[in-house]
Amino acid sequence: MKTIRVLINGCNGKMGQEVAKKARIMEGIEVLAGVDRQDSGDNFFPVYTDLSKIKEIPDVIIDFSVPEASMKILDFAIEKKIPIVVATTGFSEEELVKVHDAGKTIPVFQSYNMSYSVSVMKKIAAELAKLLDGTDIEIVETHHRRKIDSPSGTALMLAESINDALENKMHYEYNRHSKREKRSPDEIGIHSIRGGTEAGTHTVIYFGEDESMELKHTVTSRAVFAEGAIKAAKYLVNQDNGVYNMNNMV
Repeated sequence: MKTIRVLINGCNGKMGQEVAKKARIMEGIEVLAGVDRQDSGDNFFPVYTDLSKIKEIPDVIIDFSVPEASMKILDFAIEKKIPIVVATTGFSEEELVKVHDAGKTIPVFQSYNMSYSVSVMKKIAAELAKLLDGTDIEIVETHHRRKIDSPSGTALMLAESINDALENKMHYEYNRHSKREKRSPDEIGIHSIRGGTEAGTHTVIYFGEDESMELKHTVTSRAVFAEGAIKAAKYLVNQDNGVYNMNNMV
């Protein structure tokens, strides 16, 4: 088996560290280098703060950072013709277009959530929306206090999957605080909770008349996302130019 050499963008962040840790025990993967705002000195691989100084050429890049850093590493990947796994969340519409446009030049794997189970949840959530037609759908997501973007990319991914199943007739409601009116039947409520060290919980609730149903996914360790990102990297190096996601891989 050929060993795949990876560069981690955001290597000193929580997820970057998880990827590096998981790579040390998974077969067929080697962390060649990392990129971050500063070198902590604790890594077992070289860390660069300046993309122009990178000497190593990896087989694939795994990006767990922030949108601004993602845009920079994306330019680097395009210039060097390196496949990239984009696991960062919180992109603007313009930034997301840039990520997808990169697929014209290099293989790009983009997902808001690297968990296989979440991909399964997305499919089930969409199917339930059709089976439970007419219910009021609410999505609640909970994450640690350090998470910057809100709502989570996974919550939006779930909402989009449900909306597609309902022929895109729904709209998203993020804030009812300023509204003085009853709930619209064609809205999906999306709510964010932040606190502690919660790795990530997503719940989709279907409210009907005199009954309700919940679909819930809970992560107890970030390691599941790191493993998923590495599996995505292994998958991506064998693909042609284009944009891929968890649905393609599973």
